[in-house]
Amino acid sequence: MRFFYSLFISLYSFGIFIASFFNEKAKFLQSGRRKSFQILEENCENKKVIWFHCASLGEYEQGKPLIQKLRSLHSDCTFLVTFFSPSGYEVKKNDKDIDIAAYLPADSPRNARRFIRTVKPVAAFFVKYEYWFNYMKVLSDSKTPFFYLSAIFRPSQYFFKPYGRWFARQLRNCTHFFVQNETSAQLLNSIGIDRVAVTGDTRFDRVYAIAQQQAELSFAADFKGESKLLVAGSSWQPDEQVLAEVFPSIKNNYKLLIAPHVIDKEHINSIKNLFGKENVLCYSEMEGKNLAEYNVLIVDTIGLLSKLYRYADVAMIGGAFATGLHNTLEAAVFGIPLFFGPEYAKFQEAIELVRRGGAFSIRTSAEMTERMAQFETDPYFYQKTCQICTEYVTENLGSCDKIIEYLPEL
Repeated sequence: MRFFYSLFISLYSFGIFIASFFNEKAKFLQSGRRKSFQILEENCENKKVIWFHCASLGEYEQGKPLIQKLRSLHSDCTFLVTFFSPSGYEVKKNDKDIDIAAYLPADSPRNARRFIRTVKPVAAFFVKYEYWFNYMKVLSDSKTPFFYLSAIFRPSQYFFKPYGRWFARQLRNCTHFFVQNETSAQLLNSIGIDRVAVTGDTRFDRVYAIAQQQAELSFAADFKGESKLLVAGSSWQPDEQVLAEVFPSIKNNYKLLIAPHVIDKEHINSIKNLFGKENVLCYSEMEGKNLAEYNVLIVDTIGLLSKLYRYADVAMIGGAFATGLHNTLEAAVFGIPLFFGPEYAKFQEAIELVRRGGAFSIRTSAEMTERMAQFETDPYFYQKTCQICTEYVTENLGSCDKIIEYLPEL
């Protein structure tokens, strides 16, 4: 079975190579991977390396609290972070908590052996998922302890199906799983894995730390003025279509700030067209403008969203109409009601916030309009919704401390 898995990896890598001729993201990945071993060979020699692997930007933010904790405890170690996605590597390669950043070479047996032989990590952490089975085998064979951090499992995953037995056996190579919930622990137990601890989700620690920084964005305050503010974070076209239908009914009380997931020219222009009847301004065009005069502000840059939620009275989180829900905790930590589309079943925090009444899943603009009206007519309901989000985040802090307690024993 390993032969067929490795063959699939080879074909997948070839597909990325072909795509790199006409897809910018694939081009970044292809060219970045070519440089990975040079980066590792130049920077890892004679160093005690702790290796973190993160699929993309969200997983890096999830792993960052533990990286910071371990840095404070192990100042003699060098911290290597590898990424699969350009949207993680290109944004965070110069982050102050990363000593060495690189793309993860494709998971072939040869690459895995060369990687571990070059890096010689004293420990490795995979954040949430990314099950690269050749890397896992080489780590196990070399007696290198490695861990899955903030992992979450669902019964529908192939590990727990009859056809997934080989993949399930590969998970046994892992030194220990730190999982988000009891369901994940029970699923791992069901396939014979008992090296599991329920330690929660490190993202709570991360978003709380960001919220405590109290970073000021004067343009957001100037734009908001005396109005209330609806922030749409990581939005896609279906989210923006809903907002365009909702906004006319709330614009007497609210301004709208949109931070789309994709900020290319085509997408930004499509948002402008949707809100053509409103006073619309882009972040890149703000210089010399009186922000108070505008109703809709499009943030056509990256890296500001987690700070922008501070100014929000309500947030809409993008992705749950099609591509997959984005980060809800970045907004929930500020104690504001959340809206998102119907596709959120794979996201534990979204499920729990909806169950408690701090977030609302909508299918139509009419549903959102009705709830926004309720916020205006029933201030107690609004405040209660805010309180639910605040309490949910506070209750789930401390995941990093729990993991740190386990590590000396492991």
